[in-house]
Amino acid sequence: MVHRAILGSIERFLGVLIEHYGGSFPFWLAPVQAVVIPIADRHVPYADSVKKQLQDHGFRVEIDSRNERMNLKIREAQLQKIPYMMVVGDREATEGTASVRGLGDKNLGPLSTTEVIELLADEPNYTTRLT
Repeated sequence: MVHRAILGSIERFLGVLIEHYGGSFPFWLAPVQAVVIPIADRHVPYADSVKKQLQDHGFRVEIDSRNERMNLKIREAQLQKIPYMMVVGDREATEGTASVRGLGDKNLGPLSTTEVIELLADEPNYTTRLT
């Protein structure tokens, strides 16, 4: 961050927020609100469609399409303190669902994309105007 005296109070405020939350921001403030994790390369197109549906509703979503093991991708998303992870594979692609996990090993199971959108929209303090 470039320091300017005019931005000093903003820098201090961000520092206080990061320290207070320990990097685990509330859903509405998290830079990445959800990550879609495809199990294999062939699941990336479906993961992209899930991402697009969520982005169309104003959520900040990324895809982790790296050529790594799924467990490593989940572990790294947890370390980054991303509030929601959605794992997609063959079964999810055929059923139009995603296996949703919340931060802290809250396994919510397979949910349709409309259920995921409702779940994320029901998060406390969420508003699409912040995205």
